[in-house]
Amino acid sequence: MRGSMLAPGIRRIACAALVALVAACGSAPVGPGFYRVERGDTVYKIARSSRQSVQNIVRWNNLSNPDAIEVGQVLRVEPPAGTASARTSGAPRSAATAPRESANASDSSSAPSSAESSAPSAAAAPSISLVWPTSGQVIRGFDGRNSKGIDIANAAGTPIVAAAPGTVVYAGNGLRGYGNLLIIKHNGDYLTAYAHNQALFVKEGQSVAQGQKIAEMGSSDNDRVMLHFELRYQGRSIDPTRQLPAR
Repeated sequence: MRGSMLAPGIRRIACAALVALVAACGSAPVGPGFYRVERGDTVYKIARSSRQSVQNIVRWNNLSNPDAIEVGQVLRVEPPAGTASARTSGAPRSAATAPRESANASDSSSAPSSAESSAPSAAAAPSISLVWPTSGQVIRGFDGRNSKGIDIANAAGTPIVAAAPGTVVYAGNGLRGYGNLLIIKHNGDYLTAYAHNQALFVKEGQSVAQGQKIAEMGSSDNDRVMLHFELRYQGRSIDPTRQLPAR
């Protein structure tokens, strides 16, 4: 989806809708000390329920904009092991100690290392073997903000194939801004999304093989013929070109 072609409000609605969908399709349990963002959550709400300060949640997860967390995003809500603020493993946090730690959050030492400040993210995602979903020219890259995937342009009817084996969890045109859309769930909490198709050749619940034709390129809900392709890990968008072979 070319962000420059849609009004900001429509783009936000479309992105939020897809985030909610992929989160629902790939809500695997998270490990101790982490929390998966749900609809209606805020950093303040998560910090309060975890008995942490907002500053700690922001610092541990390297959040540049605390108001921009996404449904399905995994956040660290416990101090990284080995840090001064880490509490004894298995020891419960009392109501008395929580406000004290919150009040002292601003007194923490200098900025944490990257290992301490990052929640499980794209960098920590296990590798997935992808093939290019179609042929053509990449006309827009991934930036994680305005573009949640890549755009590949070619002629109408160009075959679209499954980038990896998996199960179709969505096939339809109910998400504004994405046109005829397919979402495939793969092993390891990965999902791929294929938007603006001219025609769909698979249905929800159907298993597909890597390289299998699943659609044809089109311009549904868009101003030009192209494929908008997204890769998500645990509900969070990551750059698909890092998992695609060089060409």
